[in-house]
Amino acid sequence: MAGTLYLVSTPIGNLEDITQRALRLLGEVDVIACEDTRHTRKLLNHFGIKAKTVSYHEHNERERATELLELINRGSDVAIVSDAGTPVINDPGFRLVQLAIANNVRVVPVPGPSALITALAASGMPTDEFFFGGFLPARSGARRTRLTELRLLPATLIFYEGPHRIAATLKDAHEILGEREAVVARELTKLHEELARGRLSELAARFSSSASARGEMVLIIDRAVIQGESVKEKAFASIAALIMQLESAGLDHRAALKKAAKELGISRDEAYRRLVAERGN
Repeated sequence: MAGTLYLVSTPIGNLEDITQRALRLLGEVDVIACEDTRHTRKLLNHFGIKAKTVSYHEHNERERATELLELINRGSDVAIVSDAGTPVINDPGFRLVQLAIANNVRVVPVPGPSALITALAASGMPTDEFFFGGFLPARSGARRTRLTELRLLPATLIFYEGPHRIAATLKDAHEILGEREAVVARELTKLHEELARGRLSELAARFSSSASARGEMVLIIDRAVIQGESVKEKAFASIAALIMQLESAGLDHRAALKKAAKELGISRDEAYRRLVAERGN
């Protein structure tokens, strides 16, 4: 009889946030698949849990998923944990969950902390609709293209970010999304927990210093633009549609792009980036 795959959430900082159910299951399963066995071992040792652990991370996920599925099919119960928070969410585990479902293996979620939900709940931003984008691209060009794709999404935007890129990300977000209210939540549930609130321009200035940019961060951005969004921009959600209209009026493509940029109050390069992003979809 096949075993069970448990997706066990662990604390994102404060060890008191682990649930009694998670502690019980971590002590009962046959194997715990960890993003980092050394990190998880500290958690297990703190609670006196002696359990077999194996590594399960982005570099060995393909082969390890097959091995773990074989264990489950032989009757072993397996738990997946990430270094912090809910496994599979922007962390390894997706491949194993897919394999388990395809092989009719029981998959049981064991809910608990999640950095994105924790940050959103305390942010003061609208929670009725939100979009989680994981980590934005590291390269500025790709990051700006991604932000352009999300610019008109009518939802609160949530991203993970590291301290070494937060300043550049806030700057790009301000330039691409316009002035919006935002929150940078860092070191959640830890000793130096902080929820820095302000406009994107204000937060970009605040975190421009490496001294203030420390710890893992969640960036939350309001859906509404405070200022700088023109009537024309609202009327033409698609820059491609605006350019097409200008071309149909007799302008060549280059002139239409230049005029569209002027009407939208953006640079020609930015207009071109948005056009490329739209056509890439």
